[in-house]
Amino acid sequence: MMLDRRRLLALGAGATLMGGTARAAGNPAQTDMDALLAATGVPALTGAVVTATGLDALVAGGVRRQGVAGAVTTSDLWHLGSNTKAMTGALYGRLVDQGQARWGLTVPELFPDLTVDAAWKTTTIDQLFGHRAGIDDRAVFAGGWLMRAHSDARPMREQRMDLAKAVFAVPPSAPPGPMLYSNVGYILAGAAIERIVDASWEDAIAARLFKPLGITGAGFGPPKGAQPWGHRASRSASAEAPVVLTPVDPASLGSDNPAALGPAGCVHMSMTDYARFIRLFLTKGGEVLKPETVERLVTPVPGEGRGYAIGWGISPERPWARGAVLAHEGSNTLWHVVAIVAPSRGVGIITAANAPPGANKGAPTTLARQLQERFAAA
Repeated sequence: MMLDRRRLLALGAGATLMGGTARAAGNPAQTDMDALLAATGVPALTGAVVTATGLDALVAGGVRRQGVAGAVTTSDLWHLGSNTKAMTGALYGRLVDQGQARWGLTVPELFPDLTVDAAWKTTTIDQLFGHRAGIDDRAVFAGGWLMRAHSDARPMREQRMDLAKAVFAVPPSAPPGPMLYSNVGYILAGAAIERIVDASWEDAIAARLFKPLGITGAGFGPPKGAQPWGHRASRSASAEAPVVLTPVDPASLGSDNPAALGPAGCVHMSMTDYARFIRLFLTKGGEVLKPETVERLVTPVPGEGRGYAIGWGISPERPWARGAVLAHEGSNTLWHVVAIVAPSRGVGIITAANAPPGANKGAPTTLARQLQERFAAA
């Protein structure tokens, strides 16, 4: 299973979701949460409105597993999928601020001991983060890397470095420059970070980003224990039959992508902790990142196609946002998370469901709209 590339909130869905003048507010109180759950059939939903000073709203409803008693709570953990990418970018920004890295480093500079094909000579870390390095995930995964990675017991650093050796030994599969969404690019960026700090990406992001932000409950892969489970969608033989959502045990092989994909999308945390990360972009970095680093993280990487910064799709100015909007969606095909941030307005909206895109009837997006209309109307 691969991270879902089709649901990226960049100029398309993100602009539609938050475009124009806000409609009449839909009250996101618990009664409306219950109505949304009933209308969409998702097991559970959560959402929060984030400001520079804290949370203006935090709601949750539904059950942790379809067909099993056990209500979700506002402190439960949610798989963030590809919304992890902005965190990997912010981690690199921390290294820049601390003098351990710099923007614009090329592949040969990042991996000086690797045999690197000449076509990568001018490719930069920025292009890896901005999906503009010419990496087509399909070409990398076609050889069975995903299946092998699921059963690979070697340390994460070794796995990611082997992938870097294989990718950089040959020319990129597509011309660099145009937008080509790539999870592999973020794995390679994670491998570069690991070389810089001499530690795994997991240890680095926990110590150098989560700890300074006060994030204490983050982890990797699907949350375990008394927490929500992701759900797999399937249909019966009849095309008219409703989608069936089946809970997936977080201890099972099919509960997530291989752990080696961590920098691209394997973080889980509570909405309260996720809000602490979102506030970086509402406070110009607070005490964790320099303002100029935050500006770099939200500035689109040059190239053709949709505007994409470092872990964020960028949409044009919106009246309600009083400026541009940062947006992203994440899914490992069992969960779905949405983040929309309006730095000029000083507000962010985050929502999540434990059901995948295409099978949740847009529940996280609808909840995000409701929260925007009530707490951040134009």
